[in-house]
Amino acid sequence: MFKTVANEVWAFDAEWVPDPVAGRVLYRLPEALSDREVVEAMWQRNGATADEPMPYLKTILCRVVSIAAIIRRVTPDGEVKLLVQALPEHADSAADCDEAVILSRFLTGVGQRKPQLVGFNSHAADLKIFIQRSIVQGISMPAFCARPDKPWEGRDYFARGSEWNIDLKDIVSGWGKTTLSLHELATLCGIPGKMGVDGTHVAEMWLAGDVKGIVQYNVCDALTTYLVWLRIAHFGGFFTAAAYGDEQERVRALIAEKVQSPRYEHLLAYREEWDRLTSIRIGHALASQPGDGC
Repeated sequence: MFKTVANEVWAFDAEWVPDPVAGRVLYRLPEALSDREVVEAMWQRNGATADEPMPYLKTILCRVVSIAAIIRRVTPDGEVKLLVQALPEHADSAADCDEAVILSRFLTGVGQRKPQLVGFNSHAADLKIFIQRSIVQGISMPAFCARPDKPWEGRDYFARGSEWNIDLKDIVSGWGKTTLSLHELATLCGIPGKMGVDGTHVAEMWLAGDVKGIVQYNVCDALTTYLVWLRIAHFGGFFTAAAYGDEQERVRALIAEKVQSPRYEHLLAYREEWDRLTSIRIGHALASQPGDGC
């Protein structure tokens, strides 16, 4: 369990796909091959089968195509504000979709604001690919990489178990039958998980040029991560039942604000699914209460 809730929390999620440039360079594939042909060759060289045609590739072989975060910020006067960051900001802009730009914008923000990061499998995957691919892209991020001499003297995004890089999967999951996915945990808590799209679809979406769809999917996953973090924080005693309810209402207000923009209109479906799951949980809770005759 984490020990603190900082005044600035970024619950984030990232999406990545096989990098055709990496495939061409590492496997000496002909430049004449299309990106799709290169990606398919990468899958073949990494154990593709009829049952698993798109095996998970090493993160170093992939490029980051989207990062999204829900930002909870407590102002000096105690006001709580929620913000959404979704990269790339303009899915139809080649410059915005450049991997180096996406990584630079996100990690620069982290380095400047020094938030408490919250992810799901972020220790083993998300932060690792950020670091690996930033090195590949030749990016310099001294503010993000700065480490204190002693753990209690500052923020450290590299230390295992650091309070500044909270991996929810590390907290709630284990080995064998105790291993769980974000989708399973969220859905059983009455929080939307995957809604028709999951990580296995992202590569095909990217090859088809649907960056907008990837960003929308990514924002939903960031929202889910944030809502699961709230629930775990409530479990840990950081929010009373009343405060936890207030925090969820802030998320609903954020969604209501954002759906006014075409960029976030997909969150209407997210809210509808949240309402549906909430009603199911309330219905079961009422049905399980003792009757008057008991």
